[in-house]
Amino acid sequence: MNNLSLSKLTDCITLSNGVKMPCIGYGTWQTPSGEVAENCVKSALELGYRHVDTAWVYGNEPDVGRGIKKSGIKREEIFLTSKHWVTERGYDKTIKAVETSLENLGVDYLDLYLIHWPCVEKLTPEWKEINASTWRGFEKMYKDGKIRAIGVSNFQQKHLDALNEYAQIKPMVNQIEFHPGYTQIDNVRYSQSLGMTVQAWSPLGSGAVLNDPTLMKMAEKYGKSVAQLCVRFALQCGVIPLPKSLNQSRMAANADVFDFTITDEDVQKLVAFPELGFSTYLPEDAPADALC
Repeated sequence: MNNLSLSKLTDCITLSNGVKMPCIGYGTWQTPSGEVAENCVKSALELGYRHVDTAWVYGNEPDVGRGIKKSGIKREEIFLTSKHWVTERGYDKTIKAVETSLENLGVDYLDLYLIHWPCVEKLTPEWKEINASTWRGFEKMYKDGKIRAIGVSNFQQKHLDALNEYAQIKPMVNQIEFHPGYTQIDNVRYSQSLGMTVQAWSPLGSGAVLNDPTLMKMAEKYGKSVAQLCVRFALQCGVIPLPKSLNQSRMAANADVFDFTITDEDVQKLVAFPELGFSTYLPEDAPADALC
């Protein structure tokens, strides 16, 4: 299962191009823009997080940038991710989208930039070419030093295979929905087989898994919360979790997962857990309203 050997929040994994990524990120999906997002990012960094994930469509890039500055943490100590939205597909628009995100965040470079959702066949028979054109924009900004690593989000095998037919630089990351109740384990394994690092958005199932009696019983066995069980589960599957909370104590708890190990038997139970907390967003449905 590509179990990661990690002992603390700031431990890093190495992407296929040699860039190091902290093993747990602070997610900002569904974090309200303005002072809430700004203060949450600042708090997460003060608690020891060094990996922050946002996206243009979240509407909080400027707030994330201000939170980073207010934290006083040096920019080079923070791994910062943003994502390219579906309205900006194509080479020229992608270049402008990167520049917009850099301006919004108030930074000179991104550590990671992702295609948020693939263009799919439902939208156009030219979906492969459109993804390839977008990717050429990614490659350009990567070569120009504006992005340290490039990847995708919500890509399944067919989308990865199609992109790799065109890519001069292979994607380094695939960020997908991953949590007990919806692991997409075949996609995880396939992405990893291509040398990609998998990230988990919504590793807590948008909170839906937290009160499940079976998961609560398993977490109790380890003396942990269900949220901590989910974060640890992702790490033991070789997946980088991006938990989100607006509460400082829960932010800290979500990172307190290095003093226990889930048994292989329980990991397999979590992989096979019945569907729970699924966002309902599927790439082939071309979910333009999916802000995750």
